[in-house]
Amino acid sequence: MKKKNWLFVAIIILIIILAIIGVIIYTKSTKSKKPEDVLKEYVAYLSNKEYEKMYELLDSQSKEKINKENFVTRNKNIYEGIEASNINLEVKKDEIKNDKQIIPYHISMQTIAGKTEYDYQTEITKEDEQYYIKWSSNLIFPNLEETDKIRVTTKNADRGNIYDRNDVLIAGKGIASSVGLVPGKMNKTNDQDIEKISNLLDISKDTINNKLSASYVKDDTFVPIKTIPSDDLELEDKLLKISGIKISNVETRVYPYGEITSHLLGYIQNITKEELEENKDKGYNTNSTIGKTGIEKIYEDKLKGKDGAEIYIIDENGNKKETILKQEVQNGENVKLTIDINLQKKLYEQFKNDNSSHVIMDYKTGEILALVSTPTFNSNDFVLGMSDSKWQQLTNDPNKPLYTRYLETWAPGSSFKPVIGAIGLTNNKIDKDENYGYSGLSWQKDDSWGDYKVTTMTNYGENVNLINALIYSDNIYFAKAALNIGRETLEKELKRIGFENDLPFNIKVKNSQYTNSDKIESEIQLADTGYGQGQVLVNPIYMASVYSAFMNSGNMIKPYIEYKEEKNGEIWIENAFSKEASNTIKEALVQAVEIGTAKDAKIDGVTLAGKTGTAEIKNSKEDKNGTEIGWFNAFIADENKDNYLIISMVEDVKQRGGSHYLLPKVKNILNQ
Repeated sequence: MKKKNWLFVAIIILIIILAIIGVIIYTKSTKSKKPEDVLKEYVAYLSNKEYEKMYELLDSQSKEKINKENFVTRNKNIYEGIEASNINLEVKKDEIKNDKQIIPYHISMQTIAGKTEYDYQTEITKEDEQYYIKWSSNLIFPNLEETDKIRVTTKNADRGNIYDRNDVLIAGKGIASSVGLVPGKMNKTNDQDIEKISNLLDISKDTINNKLSASYVKDDTFVPIKTIPSDDLELEDKLLKISGIKISNVETRVYPYGEITSHLLGYIQNITKEELEENKDKGYNTNSTIGKTGIEKIYEDKLKGKDGAEIYIIDENGNKKETILKQEVQNGENVKLTIDINLQKKLYEQFKNDNSSHVIMDYKTGEILALVSTPTFNSNDFVLGMSDSKWQQLTNDPNKPLYTRYLETWAPGSSFKPVIGAIGLTNNKIDKDENYGYSGLSWQKDDSWGDYKVTTMTNYGENVNLINALIYSDNIYFAKAALNIGRETLEKELKRIGFENDLPFNIKVKNSQYTNSDKIESEIQLADTGYGQGQVLVNPIYMASVYSAFMNSGNMIKPYIEYKEEKNGEIWIENAFSKEASNTIKEALVQAVEIGTAKDAKIDGVTLAGKTGTAEIKNSKEDKNGTEIGWFNAFIADENKDNYLIISMVEDVKQRGGSHYLLPKVKNILNQ
């Protein structure tokens, strides 16, 4: 029993000792705290929007003048109303006067109207050995009195328009229809009407009811439900038959060509919290829109402009007393593209039902005249507000309409053979007249290849040289050509002409590759590379630059998409191929259209050069159910006509004639 009493006494003594130590530590820390530390703590709480904690740092006299609720409301409304951020405090010096301190400081912050900064001072008082702030509204802004209020007015900047090369508007300001309800004019039993609206606008009944039950809604309030295209007159007519519906015009971003330009232009939407943080100090606010994809995103800084805003003080009578900060509105700049909207339309119409990617480039200047990926979506749907069902339809579609195919890389198949031929000729590894001899329709180098053989489709006779191999698309010839070029030379030359490197283009695309690893691993892979199989993957826009060399004495032209008056083509890779090699390939590709595999694309009166390609996509060499990618790369080989070069790729052409599926479509585009 005595032992327990002693233990109890010992615990009590220990608690007392710890309490004394705590008091000593607290007293020392309080004494070591400087008056300006309270101000720094106050501003730190302000930066974190912790207004209640700010209030606890006020002295007793200040708390008598304003209670916590009013303090929190006033500070919250003002600082968040002006969208204050990046608040920085610099204490300049202090003046000690008995138990009070006058702390001069410099403060700066970002606001909706830009950056503001000013010098001021505040009084720090001492109560019960601790420092507190003597607060008044002047601490928010120097000339703000207790009866004054802060007001903010804003003016939205106009976003820049986007035009095609002929000054046709392809993205800009337009009118849409805002569909809403006026509660006082609705039927008293409105469940059936709300269901009709839900079905017509593809929006849930809960969403409509939530909008109608918002705290601000009165009987005569117009409650916006959804924005729809202004030209959907049939839908508007059905909606206006429902009691309470009102439709008004609103300004919005519009894309006049819808699906035709959607992958190219992208779309804008309201900025997210994450995007706001990523783009701080760039003039955005919580109500801003921002380019999400395509040209809208790439040229965001140029298009967006800067909203105008004014922060000012009004007195108790509502009179303007002082402007704190004013930022004039700066409208965004227009962007003019090299795109020809008529070519863009023709290209889209030919391939809109395919999974495909297409580029049309001026091979002399490098101007991108059309850029299409199908299937697609409609940019206007994103701007106006997309329903959940529409979004699910887009994201779950196996054909991937949101996938921009011309940004990716694809197995080129036989469309790669001109590249191999040009490399071989340039490096004297191929003689254009050398006859490799007929090897039948299947071939292997020797028994070391096991069961693997290269196959080809056409027996075109005994004269198996480069020109005939291009005209009739002979896989075996180009497998042998790749082996003759050799792994080291081929890898070096492919890298020299841009493989594994970034394409110098306004739009970021995936790098083309010739292998999945750091080198071509085997003879079989080397042979397959010769006719565009193996592990070769090529970006379509990059392919356009490569093919431009055949009309530019071996120089690869740099592609670009922002219009400029000076149209002198800029060379990306000089002497990618020799002049002689380029001319040889060009003439062979002319013959491929005249008498060879691409003859279905022949156009009367036009000298057209082109190369078909069908790439097999298999999970393994034994796979019998793989798909095929079809290519047709063509250019007008007559410098007195339009310098059009087209790269076209369509997925899943196995049961549709392979690459020949593309020939009449490309012919329709190029046939003037």
